[in-house]
Amino acid sequence: MLGYLHGGDLRSIAGVDALIRLIKDQGDFDRLFEYLHKEDRLVVMRAADAIEKISKSHPEYLKGYTQDLIKLLDSAQEKELKWHLALLITRVALDPDQLRHVWLILTQWLIDAKESKIVRVNSLQALSDLSSQNIRLENILAHMIPVLEKEPIPSLNARIRKLKKQRRNIHRI
Repeated sequence: MLGYLHGGDLRSIAGVDALIRLIKDQGDFDRLFEYLHKEDRLVVMRAADAIEKISKSHPEYLKGYTQDLIKLLDSAQEKELKWHLALLITRVALDPDQLRHVWLILTQWLIDAKESKIVRVNSLQALSDLSSQNIRLENILAHMIPVLEKEPIPSLNARIRKLKKQRRNIHRI
């Protein structure tokens, strides 16, 4: 697997798409997940990218990785890992304490103007996904939106518009 994740620079996904086609079962996924704990920033970024893409259609592969994902959220420094973790954490079951902890981390990432724009956008998306499970969290997020909308960040404002449109459509059902 390492050969698919190694080499090049941060602007390249190297052999991630080819690697994804090789992941056929939980065992393959488990071996891939181990790469999130490596020292090489490129390898970690690409492993996270592959895991995020795979878990979109196979969220069950993440079962059993809740604590690992939370620990990674706690310790992540690199923006490339953070933006994938923000989306991944929404694909696992969280107990109330875990949800509260994850919510705080993602909120910090979202409101931190020093964070990369994609980390902030993905954190917003994750908070929106998580808030759909809890009316209290939905209200907290609703109060954050007007503050965020004042920031002149096109990608963040575009995501806010998208989420608002989705919410309107949900409430019509």
